Amino acid sequence: MTITELPPAIVGSLSPSRAADFKTCPLLYRFRSIDRLPETPTRDAVRGTVVHAVLEHLYDLPAAGRTSTAAQAAVEPTWRELVEREPELAQLFDGSDDPALADWLASARRLVDNYFRLEDPTRLEPAAREEFVEVVLDGLRLRGYIDRLDVSPAGDVRIVDYKTGAIPREAYEAKALFQMKFYALVLWRTRGVVPRQLRLMYLADTDTLSYSPDAEELARFEKTLHAIWKAIATASLTGDFRPNPSRLCDWCSHHAFCPAKGGTPPPFPESALAGATDPANPSRSVEPPV
Repeated sequence: MTITELPPAIVGSLSPSRAADFKTCPLLYRFRSIDRLPETPTRDAVRGTVVHAVLEHLYDLPAAGRTSTAAQAAVEPTWRELVEREPELAQLFDGSDDPALADWLASARRLVDNYFRLEDPTRLEPAAREEFVEVVLDGLRLRGYIDRLDVSPAGDVRIVDYKTGAIPREAYEAKALFQMKFYALVLWRTRGVVPRQLRLMYLADTDTLSYSPDAEELARFEKTLHAIWKAIATASLTGDFRPNPSRLCDWCSHHAFCPAKGGTPPPFPESALAGATDPANPSRSVEPPV
C-alpha cells in the first residue's frame, strides 16, 4: 500500500511588500490586503514601473545591442504599452502634448541612462528576470518576484533589484534590505544555496547597496517572518489593525479612512473575520490574503 504524502497545509501567505506594509503600519496592511482599497497611481510609481520594464527587456537584446541609446529609446514605447493595458494611467497627464509628460519621460530616460553608469550589461547574462519564487515554510507561503537573478559559472547567486529612488541613509539600510533578505530566504530554502550577494541599484543617484547574508541570519529572518504572520493572524481575529503614524503617512492614499488622520476605517469584512487564522489552532485556518 502506497501512502501519498499530502502537501503542507497553507495557513498564511506573505509577499515582501505586504510583510513590509505590516511592519510599517498594520492598518496600511489591512487597507491593502484585506479591504483592498484602491490607490491612486502616482507619477513616481508609474515611472518606476516603466524603468523596470525597460531594464528587464534590455536583456532581450543581443549583448552588443544593450546600449544606453537603445534603452532610452524604449522608454516612450514602454509607457504607451502600459497605458494601453491600463488606460486610467493616461489621466496622470493632460494629453500627449502635456509638457509635464515630456519632462516625466525625460526623467525616466535619465534613470535608465544612470543604470549604465553602474554596470555594463553587455558583459552580463542574467539567469532570470522578473523571476517568480515561492516556498512554504511551516505552513507559511512566501512568494514574490525578483527583478534579476545572476548565477556565476561557479554557482554563486546574486539577487539584483532596481530602485528609482535615492540610496537610503545608513540608519535605514536594514529596512531597504528587508525585501532582499526575503528573496534570499526563499532561494535558500528552495535551492539549498545562500545567495552570495544582495544588490540594490539606486538609479536616482547612481549608487548601490550590497550585502552578503549567511545561513544563520536567514534562519533568524525566517523566524521574523513567522512572527509577522502570527501578528497579522492575531489582528485578523478581531479586526484590530492599528495605525502607526510616521513620516511615511505623507505618501499614504488612505487618509480618509485613517483614525490618525481623523478618518474612519470601513467596517472590517466579515469574510476576513470568518477566515481568520488562530495562531494557537492553525488547523482551522483559511489562507488569508497575501
